[in-house]
Amino acid sequence: MNPNWLVNGLDGVEFARTRLGFEPDAKQSLMLGDRVRRGLLNCSRQWGKSTVAAAKAVHVAETRPKSLVLVLSPTHKQSAELVRKAGEFVQRLGRVPRGDGQNPRSLLFPNGSRIVALAGREATVRGFSAVTLLLIDEASRVSDDLYRAVRPMLAVSGGDLWLMSTPCGKRGFFYEEWAHGGDQWVRVAVTGEECSRIDQALVAEERANENDRWFRQEYCCEFVDNEESLFDSDVIRAAIQDDVLPLDLRRRL
Repeated sequence: MNPNWLVNGLDGVEFARTRLGFEPDAKQSLMLGDRVRRGLLNCSRQWGKSTVAAAKAVHVAETRPKSLVLVLSPTHKQSAELVRKAGEFVQRLGRVPRGDGQNPRSLLFPNGSRIVALAGREATVRGFSAVTLLLIDEASRVSDDLYRAVRPMLAVSGGDLWLMSTPCGKRGFFYEEWAHGGDQWVRVAVTGEECSRIDQALVAEERANENDRWFRQEYCCEFVDNEESLFDSDVIRAAIQDDVLPLDLRRRL
């Protein structure tokens, strides 16, 4: 365990248990525990990613003075919901949650730390820098352009980044980082059938009533090609060769 990530002897897991009254399971503990600079959470619907992300945000804000935690989702309403859950955890610390006076959905901590909800628009995120922790919720639904816009916020601070989502096809940065991002990422996957909090009778009902592609994506955490695609995207990727010259250039040579 990285001792630099401990404050008062508590890592994120113990902090959640003893200070927030939240008992994480084994997979949630992977996100809360030892410091991870780049993390990917690929999880089933209703697994509780927003709750564990809120606990992580509060742990960082509470134990790292003057830190800035940003929560980004496709819509401001989704980001605000995660910050609202963080506010409930702040209440468990014995405090009344209050905003930072600048952002409509935010939390200000006595040590100067902030948690701020952002909307999924590039114009709303460019004013932030020196980010300690960036949480991108529903990452498979966030645009690649927005992802490129927020990544530089971590450059100077050396901040941490977590991408969290159910899959949405073999496209976009969430899929690319999961499938091809290399060993810089810690990957955590949990299906609906692996989660004890999800009613397995409901999972079986969803499997019976919904089409196979939808179920595999939403509950089995699979990156499934669009039904309208003629060829599998991995086959297309394998067929692309960067060292082949265009036909018109070869003729000139």
